[in-house]
Amino acid sequence: MAKKLHYFDTIIGLAEPIRYILHYGKHKFEDVRYKREDWPIKSVKDSLPYGQLPLYEEGNKSLNQSLAIAKYVAYYSKLVPTDPWEQAVLDAVVYNIYDFFKFVGAYLKEQDPVKKQELKKQILYEQVEYFFSRFEKELKNNNGYFGGKLSWADFVFVGIIEAANYFLGEKVESKYPYIKALVQNVQNLPGVKEYIASRKVEPL
Repeated sequence: MAKKLHYFDTIIGLAEPIRYILHYGKHKFEDVRYKREDWPIKSVKDSLPYGQLPLYEEGNKSLNQSLAIAKYVAYYSKLVPTDPWEQAVLDAVVYNIYDFFKFVGAYLKEQDPVKKQELKKQILYEQVEYFFSRFEKELKNNNGYFGGKLSWADFVFVGIIEAANYFLGEKVESKYPYIKALVQNVQNLPGVKEYIASRKVEPL
């Protein structure tokens, strides 16, 4: 069954954790990429369920929303627990990760340079400390992974950290040894490591 992942031609963004999971699981898929400067491509945008990327296709089925896609493809690589409570715990982790990233999103949208700099300071000195101290504690208490073993939530987390670092120009995980270790562990997984070595460094 043919598999396709549609997203922008960038290593920074919502689809990168999905690509990591697909490469880790040795899934054969077509990595369909679009240039930002060419977007929107009307014929493509009009065909999307909600006009947004990423989009995942499997045969004649399609799925939008990055977290839904990540969790789905992770299921086939045994990165989603079978226990409903454990699933819910990881879902909560991912929502917490996105709660942090919404501050980065607000920073990116801000046009006023003074306000933008103030938002960056707030992220680096308030939100990072608030969220990352809690992420660090979870990892420390759970064998270095969210939920106690490698899961789809870890891939999402690493993708968000990479994006935050790119947009903020900082290493947001630098003061947190368990988070740093998780980033390194995921980036060096079989399949992921080879993909990272071969990918083009294109900005979002």
